[in-house]
Amino acid sequence: MTKDQQLAALGRRRHLLSASLTVAMMVVYFGFMLLAALAKQWLGTTLVPGLSIGIALGVGVIVTVWVLSWIYATWSNKVYDVEVARLKEMGE
Repeated sequence: MTKDQQLAALGRRRHLLSASLTVAMMVVYFGFMLLAALAKQWLGTTLVPGLSIGIALGVGVIVTVWVLSWIYATWSNKVYDVEVARLKEMGE
């Protein structure tokens, strides 16, 4: 496999990961929005005093953003950047 083919394959892997994480985040976010629109009573159910299901799920959405960002940053640092550096060295 040539350097250009390896770089193209790496680009496809990056695109696949970023698209997958974007779809996952959209499912979580729009799922939460649909619940807010269609299941207001259920989201208002109190789990413990001062904490409803809606608040807990809202925090879950925020935590999901952090986790998905961590996944991408970790992959980028440990795989993508390493592979790009290796491909640069091959060309020199």
